[in-house]
Amino acid sequence: MNYGMNLLLWTAHLTDEHLPVCEELKGMGYHGVELPLFELEPTHYQRLGKSLDGLGLARTAVTVRTAADNPISPDPKIRAAGLDANRRTIDCCAAAGVQLLVGPIHSALGEFSGKCPTADEWKWGVEEIRKAAEYAAPHGVMLGIEAINRFECYLLNCIDDLARFVEEVDHPNCRLMYDTFHANIEEKNPRDAIHRAQKDLALVHISENDRSTPGSGGVRWQETFDTLKEIGYNGWLTIEAFGLALPELAAATKIWRRMYHDEMQLARDGLAFMRSHCGN
Repeated sequence: MNYGMNLLLWTAHLTDEHLPVCEELKGMGYHGVELPLFELEPTHYQRLGKSLDGLGLARTAVTVRTAADNPISPDPKIRAAGLDANRRTIDCCAAAGVQLLVGPIHSALGEFSGKCPTADEWKWGVEEIRKAAEYAAPHGVMLGIEAINRFECYLLNCIDDLARFVEEVDHPNCRLMYDTFHANIEEKNPRDAIHRAQKDLALVHISENDRSTPGSGGVRWQETFDTLKEIGYNGWLTIEAFGLALPELAAATKIWRRMYHDEMQLARDGLAFMRSHCGN
């Protein structure tokens, strides 16, 4: 396995001041970090990529789309803005040496119509992600599309829909990811969901049911890890946890109380937990 840590626990925008955090994560035994990509400046990420190379850390990246750049908006200008944002994010990935970009880039996070997704919204989503995958291919970037629970989006909530979506995109640079937090809400059977994801599975977010230290809550962990072994998965296991350090992120993720001792302890305990199930 490749063990990763999402840096959103510390920051929504990685700078040189966060490199000591990355160095400490490397010292713990992490193979890589997941970069939040919201401020899209390729030259900034090119420089940071070199610093992370120096630390011996590989990286993935994560981003989201918003109401202003929603790929399934009925307004073609907003859909175009979504594609532009996805392309600029891919540019930053290429600059930083990121080969895998994950997240709910298919539709706007926290934006609802009050209805189920329409046939047009599904079609627009497929078309826009296919265009993004076509752009990603020559940049050496793989897309890992994420299903998000019903309280955060309405287009793709479960793995069955996500797998069907990726199959319709039908591009080698479009795959999917599995997130244990969202699956804990939406999937009746994690084993069935992981098997459904198997063909296109690019990354797994290890995230507790309350977004705190993995292994400390109610996710069906044994079943999850056992099934990952069944399918022969040996890619990224990346911890995604959130706290109160970033007020804007705490508000977006609905974190209202502190649920762990400190960030580094969470990272240390989370890595030990993953290794207890998967080894080194």
